[in-house]
Amino acid sequence: MNPMEISRIRATEVVVPAHPGVIESPSLHRPLHNKPWKGAASWSVQFDEMPKVILELELRDGTVGLGELYRAHDWESVDALATALVGLDLRSVSMQDVPLPRVHEFDGFEMAVWDAFARSLGLRVVDLLGGPLRDRVAVSAWSSHRTVEDVGDLVHSFASAGFTTVKFKCSLEDDVVAWCRAIAERAPAMSVVLDPNGRFEHLAEARAIGLALAEIGNVACLEDPIPHWMLDEWSRLRSVVPIPLARHISLAYPQFSDRGSEAVAVLHHGTADMFNITAGLSDFRRLDHAVDLFNMPTWHGSQVDLGIAEAAYLHSCAAARTCVQPSDIFGRLIRSHDLLRQPLRIEPPYAFLPDGVGLGVQLDEQARVEFRTVEKEYLPQ
Repeated sequence: MNPMEISRIRATEVVVPAHPGVIESPSLHRPLHNKPWKGAASWSVQFDEMPKVILELELRDGTVGLGELYRAHDWESVDALATALVGLDLRSVSMQDVPLPRVHEFDGFEMAVWDAFARSLGLRVVDLLGGPLRDRVAVSAWSSHRTVEDVGDLVHSFASAGFTTVKFKCSLEDDVVAWCRAIAERAPAMSVVLDPNGRFEHLAEARAIGLALAEIGNVACLEDPIPHWMLDEWSRLRSVVPIPLARHISLAYPQFSDRGSEAVAVLHHGTADMFNITAGLSDFRRLDHAVDLFNMPTWHGSQVDLGIAEAAYLHSCAAARTCVQPSDIFGRLIRSHDLLRQPLRIEPPYAFLPDGVGLGVQLDEQARVEFRTVEKEYLPQ
C-alpha cells in the first residue's frame, strides 16, 4: 500500500444561509454576487442562496484533507479535477504546482491537497508556506448595504464586540457620507472600509464622495471605487483624494484575470496604496512576495466563505509579510453554520491561527449532511 496515494474524494454541495438580518437592512434587497450565474444577471443573486462544494480527499493511510470551493462552481470541472487526482501519489506532487488546470475550482482542490499532505507529515499548512510570522490575524466586521438609520446602531454593536474596522459593500445608491458621520458619532474609534466594487463609476462622482469622506476622517480606504480598467482615472483619484485606495486582485475567476498580472499594472502605474488579494495558497504567497518588494500592505479577501476556506486564509495571512490590514475573515459571523466541528477562534479584532496539523480544522459531519444538496464520490478507475 502506498500511504500517500489519493484513494477517494468526496465532494458535497451545500447551501448554507446567512443569519437573518446580518447581510443588509430589512428594507433593502441588493444581491451581491457580481457575475452572471445560471442565466441570472450580475448583482441579481444573493451569495448565501448559492451552493458551495466541500471536498474530502482521503489518502490510503486514512488521512483526510479538506477543501472548499468558491461559489458558482461547475460540476463538470469538479468531476474532471477529482478524476485527475484520485490515484495520484502526493509524494510525486510539488505543492507549489499541483498538476491541475487553473480553473475556477482549482483553489479548493489545491487546499485539499495541501491539507492532506501537511497532515500526513505531521505539519501545519502554514509550515508549508514558510512558517508563521504571526499567530493572529487582524479581521474586520462586515455588512452589505444599510440605511442611514440602521448604520449607527450596527457599528456600535461591532465596536462593543471588539472590532476596530468595519467593511461595507456600497454603491451610488447609498449615502456613504451620512453613514460615516453616523459611525463617527456612535463608534468614534472605528475605521471604515468602503467597497463599491467599481460602482462609483466615474471619476467625478468618486472624487466628490472621497473628498467629503476625507473631511469626516474615519475611512481607512476606498476599495475598488471605480472600474479596474480606468487606470488614468485611478491615478487622478489617488492624487486628489487623501484617502488610501485599495485594489482587489481576485484570482477566484481565472477567466477574468491573468493570475495576478493586474497587480503588475497597479504597481507599475502607482494607482493604489494597498491590495485586497483573493487567491489560493500558492498564488497568495506569490503575490505577497511581489507586493512586499514594493513595501505595500495587503489583506486577504473572501466570498463570505465557510470555515474550511477561512482556515486556509488564516494560514496564508499568518505566513504573509504584507498581510497586515484587517482581512475579510468573517463568514462564521454571517453564515448560520461554518461546517466546522470546532469554530475558528475569533476574538475581535483578531482571528487566531488554528492549532493542529494541516489546516487545523475538522468537518462537522452532522452539519455536512444537514446542508447537503448533492454528494459525489470519486474512486480510482
